Amino acid sequence: MLKSEPRIRIIPRLDVKGPNLVKGICFDGYRVLGRPEDFAREYANQMADEIIFYDVMASLVQRPFDRDVISRVADELFIPLTVAGGIRSVADIREILLAGADKVAINTAAVANPELLREAALTFGSQCIVSSIEAFRHGPKDYEVWVDYGRQRTGKDVFQWAEEVVAMGAGEILLTSIDRDGTGDGFDVELTKRIAGSVPVPVIADGGAGRMEDFSKVITDGEIHAVSAASVFHYHLAQPTETLWMSDDSTELRMGKEIDSGNIEFLNHGYGGFQEAPVQPITISGLKEHLKDDHIPVRL
Repeated sequence: MLKSEPRIRIIPRLDVKGPNLVKGICFDGYRVLGRPEDFAREYANQMADEIIFYDVMASLVQRPFDRDVISRVADELFIPLTVAGGIRSVADIREILLAGADKVAINTAAVANPELLREAALTFGSQCIVSSIEAFRHGPKDYEVWVDYGRQRTGKDVFQWAEEVVAMGAGEILLTSIDRDGTGDGFDVELTKRIAGSVPVPVIADGGAGRMEDFSKVITDGEIHAVSAASVFHYHLAQPTETLWMSDDSTELRMGKEIDSGNIEFLNHGYGGFQEAPVQPITISGLKEHLKDDHIPVRL
């Protein structure tokens, strides 16, 4: 049963490394798919409710998010943009908002200094501050918070940490299952349900979507307010055939001269140990129609 927000938000997640949109499995093995601004524009046209923009290297190498990249993406959007990665201070948040973002999601710096969440919420308002929680499952019911985009353990219990970040002022939680990310095995419904049932703020389920049915299940059983996904949406656009991205000059790369996205052939020939891409490529508009058929209210 949904607690406070009647209409579910559908939020594509764009992982960015340098100027490129990338995607991996379990936060590893990144493949370049194209330019993030091109995908963001298409998702907005497909009725996405928001966009999450995540720099996968910023926290690890302790550098801020590239403001120019944020501006390029924000210029393409008429829907809210959340930016994550490399945010270490109130000053960083201010720069990102000035670049065109509507919200920021903080993980690594918040674990190191929880007071940052309180200060940020007091400065910009809780509605602007998202707590990004990267959860790794160690046992049937044990989940640990990881940071640096799934590279460092913290020893923190996910469920205790979720309550702490809300107490510090976070207005929303982006809950990502590291061990489900990119696998297509479905969302971790147990994890999302436990978090959603323990906090009074909206929870965004992220990590593991492989079929339309996965979205219906996590919404109805997980009691969440929004769903975020990457592979299922990206792989619909990033087809290793001629698509709307193909240049008139067939000698150019499919996402532009500056982007080497030739490695999207893995969609046909396997990804790591998988024989094929482990997800069913879908559109956001198609997903919304499916959810409507399942009597799940979505934003139109």
